[in-house]
Amino acid sequence: MTRDLADALTFVDGNVGRMRLNRPKAINALNLNMVKAMTDALLQWRMDHDVQLVMLDHAEGRGFCAGGDVVSIAKSATGHGAAGDAFFYQEYRLNHLMYTYMKPGIVFMDGITMGGGVGITLPCRYRIATERTVFAMPETGIGLFPDVGGGRYLSRLPGRLAQYLGLTGGRLDGAECLEVGIATHYIPSDRLEEVKEQICLHPEGAAVILDRASEKPPHAGILDHMEAINRLFASDRLEDVLAALEAEPDEWAQKQLKILESKSPLSCKVTLRLLVVSPHFGDFADEMRLEFGIVHRLFRQPDFVEGVRALLIDKDNDPQWSPATPPEVTDELVNRIFEPLPKQQAWKPIELPDI
Repeated sequence: MTRDLADALTFVDGNVGRMRLNRPKAINALNLNMVKAMTDALLQWRMDHDVQLVMLDHAEGRGFCAGGDVVSIAKSATGHGAAGDAFFYQEYRLNHLMYTYMKPGIVFMDGITMGGGVGITLPCRYRIATERTVFAMPETGIGLFPDVGGGRYLSRLPGRLAQYLGLTGGRLDGAECLEVGIATHYIPSDRLEEVKEQICLHPEGAAVILDRASEKPPHAGILDHMEAINRLFASDRLEDVLAALEAEPDEWAQKQLKILESKSPLSCKVTLRLLVVSPHFGDFADEMRLEFGIVHRLFRQPDFVEGVRALLIDKDNDPQWSPATPPEVTDELVNRIFEPLPKQQAWKPIELPDI
């Protein structure tokens, strides 16, 4: 069955459920229709014993998925708060459904894989990087935080890589993704269609097919900076991280300082708090519930609309953050962002019938 939507294609190929993102002009940024189409397909395939695994990729364009469609949320005529609640609630349900799905997932992170694209990538058992992969969680630049399970996924990376990536929005290439465990395989992009075809013909042999196609990647450049990352991003206090970078004359450190100084101070402090709290959650649903409460409050802060304006709409790259400096972001403000929502507003996973 093919669901021939403009922005997402879902269909069964042999015994493989396929989801193809199909919004190339927006680098396949997820909108609510795409989220619902993917969720509906997964729920249907969950009950279909002929579907053995799920394959996720993009139909065309230069990136797999640039994230969620935050521009539409910020511009929403009904108010970005209501539009944001509607989108993030359903997006997090999709993230949770994928995380708990009983059938293996394969994702081809060929090209840009950022934000919401990470949220539909990391729940998959097999995650294929290529020479075109560009992985990042850049939310602090638009007044948000690394959500879609970012607290769990990032905090499991080596050393203080989570704090570096979460604060600066630093980018990893395909070789780096494989090195730190974000990707499970590295396959050149010109071989992907052949691999997908083989998997659809022999889904029971997917792991062997991927292993055989995988190649040794180039040197992972992130390894050259891990000592500095572990040392300079060692603190869970934003002011300490900034001070450490300021005191380091190294060119790479000064570049990171300049990047970090351009981010929302509120978003950065929320990100650091999230990376402290998230590792204590055993259940992914608890992570999603926490993140929905955070995002519900953050996109009602001035920084979200201002960040989207500066980076994605006007593109002047000159956001005026409020609060403007890290010391102005008080512990009391961050505490309020992390307060649980009232029961009637809180996020809930999809209730699934027994198979």
